[in-house]
Amino acid sequence: MCLAVPGKLLSVEGEDAAFRVGRADFCGVTKTVNLALTPDAQPGNLVLVHAGVSLALIDEEGAQRTYQYLAQIGALAEEGLAPLAEQTHPARSV
Repeated sequence: MCLAVPGKLLSVEGEDAAFRVGRADFCGVTKTVNLALTPDAQPGNLVLVHAGVSLALIDEEGAQRTYQYLAQIGALAEEGLAPLAEQTHPARSV
């Protein structure tokens, strides 16, 4: 299954928009994401990420709805994120 998951952007590196990357927190799991499609993304923003690429900036309400839906369908458990997601609000997991 292909899913886009919300993450909180912790840091951003790079000046060239095509090569900017950031570190994002997904329920306590930190990963590097490509920011080429979200050139305005800054640390503290919530981003929707699929296959390591940030697709869009989202608000806290949208992130929470997405996490709730992913938990309902069992997708967070498949990714090993369910226990953390149940205990932690995605925007406050830092």
